[in-house]
Amino acid sequence: METNLSWILLLIALSLAVLLWPGAGVWAQLRRQQEMRRRALLEDALKHVLTWEHRSQAATPESLRGTLGVSERSVIGLVQQMEQAGLLHSAAGGLHLSPKGERWAVHIVRAHRLWERYLSDDAGMPMGRLHQAAEKAEHQLSEERLQALEAHLGHPLHDPHGDPIPAADGTMAPLKGVPLTDWPSGKPARVVHIEDEPDVLFQQILATGLRPGMTVRVIEQHPERIVISDGENEHLLAPVVAANIQVAEQHRQPRRPAGAKRLTDLADQEAAEVLEISQACQGYSRRRLLDLGITPGTRIEAALENPFGEPRAFRVRGTTIALRNQQTNHIWVKPVAAEETKPAPEPEPAGATL
Repeated sequence: METNLSWILLLIALSLAVLLWPGAGVWAQLRRQQEMRRRALLEDALKHVLTWEHRSQAATPESLRGTLGVSERSVIGLVQQMEQAGLLHSAAGGLHLSPKGERWAVHIVRAHRLWERYLSDDAGMPMGRLHQAAEKAEHQLSEERLQALEAHLGHPLHDPHGDPIPAADGTMAPLKGVPLTDWPSGKPARVVHIEDEPDVLFQQILATGLRPGMTVRVIEQHPERIVISDGENEHLLAPVVAANIQVAEQHRQPRRPAGAKRLTDLADQEAAEVLEISQACQGYSRRRLLDLGITPGTRIEAALENPFGEPRAFRVRGTTIALRNQQTNHIWVKPVAAEETKPAPEPEPAGATL
């Protein structure tokens, strides 16, 4: 009987330890999770107010409630909490961030956009999944980790959607562009930003293949539809979808010499000189090509054909590398004559006779 009682007491003690162990028990973990949810909600609220301020508008408790998806009572409590913490103040015109609140909000925006850049460039995540993944990670990145991540990415200026990435000091370049619906027909334009909300419109834009950096031209404009061309395909968009695409003046195209072409189009065993890597190739993808020695002036030769199409083998600086079309499409080269690529003859050893 005493043995059974001892076992019961031991089980009770173990159960209490699992539940109440300081820092590691179930109760402590639940409290940490609850605190993380509260912090994420507060940071999402700060980011919402900052977003509206950048649109030259003032957020309101109603707009905050719609974005966060919480009750009116919860929003009121959240606003009061942020006011008491000195993060914002309420006025007749809406909600306004204090300098302290703005710094915190900019940090969250910076974390979100840098993480999207990382997921796109290094992890190769599809554009349609970036926003949701970054929404979770943005609340867990310290400023130290952000500085290391920014340096790793090569200090990018924009995220994959075209949004400017705030600098470490909080400054952020303005987004210069107008909705595609306001762009005149027939004039080339450069896509500078694609709005990722609401998701239903974002998915329609992704389905067209349009991305920041691409050149488009409005062919037709009607109240019920807009027809655009990206140079290869035509796309029919509803005005509400086209309004979520911002465009600007087209960059002056670099003047390439006659005969220049993409590395993708280089024939088997053909040699060429690298002219440039397109500016559309950024981040990890660009760094990888540079690390492989693909720099302006470098000789490159299509070494082997792949019966399956890709990857193809190329010889660069005495090394054979494999590249996919997604990479070679960004590399501009100028074919060179065969005799230009032949290695110099080995010098005759001293005393040799012919």
